[in-house]
Amino acid sequence: MKEILDAIQSQEATAADYAALSLPESYRAITVHKDEAEMFSGLTTREKDPRKSIHLDDVPIPELGPGEALVAVMASSVNYNSVWTSIFEPVSTFSFLERYGRLSELTKRHDLPYHIIGSDLAGVVLRTGPGVNAWNPGDEVVAHCLSVELESSDGHNDTMLDPEQRIWGFETNFGGLAEIALVKSNQLMPKPGHLSWEEAAAPGLVNSTAYRQLVSRNGAGMKQGDNVLIWGASGGLGSYATQFALAGGANPICVVSSEQKAEICRSMGAEAIIDRSAEGYKFWKDERTQDPKEWKRFGKRIREFTGGEDIDIVFEHPGRETFGASVYVTRKGGTITTCASTSGYMHEYDNRYLWMSLKRIIGSHFANYREAWEANRLIAKGKIHPTLSKVYSLEDTGQAAYDVHRNLHQGKVGVLALAPREGLGVRDHEKRAQHIDAINRFRNV
Repeated sequence: MKEILDAIQSQEATAADYAALSLPESYRAITVHKDEAEMFSGLTTREKDPRKSIHLDDVPIPELGPGEALVAVMASSVNYNSVWTSIFEPVSTFSFLERYGRLSELTKRHDLPYHIIGSDLAGVVLRTGPGVNAWNPGDEVVAHCLSVELESSDGHNDTMLDPEQRIWGFETNFGGLAEIALVKSNQLMPKPGHLSWEEAAAPGLVNSTAYRQLVSRNGAGMKQGDNVLIWGASGGLGSYATQFALAGGANPICVVSSEQKAEICRSMGAEAIIDRSAEGYKFWKDERTQDPKEWKRFGKRIREFTGGEDIDIVFEHPGRETFGASVYVTRKGGTITTCASTSGYMHEYDNRYLWMSLKRIIGSHFANYREAWEANRLIAKGKIHPTLSKVYSLEDTGQAAYDVHRNLHQGKVGVLALAPREGLGVRDHEKRAQHIDAINRFRNV
């Protein structure tokens, strides 16, 4: 590993130099173990502690197949899917690995008694498999998390519709929370040169997800002037939705849970902010009964910010806790786009407000190849910025996942893999200086 890191830090090593490097037999990786999948049985979701299930193990380097690449991971980040994996909800991800392992002789590699997790990375290509022409050893890259086989026509117009579509590091093995990762080469994208390794690793999954859900015609197709309700507007996903709304000429109505988070939204340029904790919104009377009076109170509050207009688009991801309110406050003919459901998957809403007002619910899941590339392109151009707030060591990934699980974080949290410290990997210092305040926006809170 030292030779690999020395080559990366030298910035002078050629593709031939990288190709000549010997790969180690094993590397350090964040894992969960199959024989511990029942360790949290009987506990509530909140009681399940990722620090108990996440391990830092030495694992063997996987075989490199056609169309694949091995990447030295300088930094990664924690997404909510890593929390789900670590608490074995809604199902153990080992069921995903078992299913993938049955697909072919090559995919059997993924069906292991341990799962290397993580769906983001920034790093350097070490090796490429047969058939890879666009990338070479030594290329500095980030990776999006869409893994598809592309053997079915179903996915040729939208790769997210491929029946063998998976999320790398969640539904596949060999993810990014590790010193080395295995990816399909078409997951790779150029690393933005003005960002450090940890900054470049932070946007991947959430930035692409927000782009499809809000901007793409596969999602809400946001346009200038739209009133966009964004739940968790300072969080890992919502912080990118807020930026897309502002950059696209829409009017974000940002919902947050504290004054500190409201201040983050203001620093991004948002003006319409609802602190749901301070204003005491409780959309459920009890576990089984929602409170329509609270929906109406919420809708009235929104109209105070919009000049009496209702919401055109709701950017939904909390799920059960907020979905009834989201459907209610959307204007006639408006759109609710939904993903994640971090507060619960079983949504309930009054269908009269959907059907009689001709509203639409659109399910949105990650992003296709083109959407991921466009989202990364906006990062590289300095139009959208990483929302990194805190960086952990690989050894402390369990704590990072715990903090995300308990919503103790702002924006995104990063994890250093091979990078020995923060701040490395910046190549375009001039562009960085132009955007330094925005890059550090979440770090300064």
